[in-house]
Amino acid sequence: MKFDLRESAKDHVLIVAHRGVSGGNIPCNTMAAYEIALKQGADMLEVDVSCSLDGKLFLFHPLMEHAHLNKPVLLGLMPYAWVKRMHYVNQDNCRTPYAICDFDAFLETFKDRCYINIDKFWSNPQKIYDAVVRHGMIDQILVKSKPSLKVYRWLEEVAPELAYMPMVRERHEGHASLLKRNINYVGVEALFSREDAEVADPTWIEAVRKDNILLWGNTIVYNMRDCISAGHNDDIALTRSEDAGWGWMADRGFDLIQTDWPMMLIDYLKRTGRYAKR
Repeated sequence: MKFDLRESAKDHVLIVAHRGVSGGNIPCNTMAAYEIALKQGADMLEVDVSCSLDGKLFLFHPLMEHAHLNKPVLLGLMPYAWVKRMHYVNQDNCRTPYAICDFDAFLETFKDRCYINIDKFWSNPQKIYDAVVRHGMIDQILVKSKPSLKVYRWLEEVAPELAYMPMVRERHEGHASLLKRNINYVGVEALFSREDAEVADPTWIEAVRKDNILLWGNTIVYNMRDCISAGHNDDIALTRSEDAGWGWMADRGFDLIQTDWPMMLIDYLKRTGRYAKR
């Protein structure tokens, strides 16, 4: 199966499942959470990749051990033999049957099934890239980072074929220079606290779209003190107005929307005629 992010985005708004779909007794960043995300219609899975003391890659959001494991540990300082013994806790801090997921096992399970956004890529770029190549999954993978010359040079020298998006706040001053680099610059993750920010301005969006660049927006609320979509988020959509939350993002022209509620977002977009593009 051939994956092409730009071609897929021509068909419909692409839905990114933030750490899969979790809730109840099923924690995030687990195989179960990712399988549920695909059942709910997500096009892309967002995963957090960490590395053990002895160099083994696994899925876990760094520094979230207390919240997800209810243990005073740091997985990155442990050998993998210890890491794989760990089990997530559920929302009531009760032990679940879900263990830490091996990165290679995750890749093999979701090969040829969906797009994958690897978060925390720049903590271990070479190890992660080597694993992706080993599994023959380059075309399924998207990586992002804050604007960085170090990152750009690494991509040019090692992985120019790897789909990449810079994560920018309010403005994106490096667009023109990125177009000239030997990087597979497919889009921009736009973070903005105001509706009139450059990266949320319809004129700017139309301009970068003419350069064949996709726009990624977030309706997730990772931290209520850090506004990343001018208040047009999952919380607003679910508790006040779907139009004010999800509808605004779709109407503004975002090609990819990352959410914690993929099934409900897709249902809304289809009901209101905002999902399909063709």
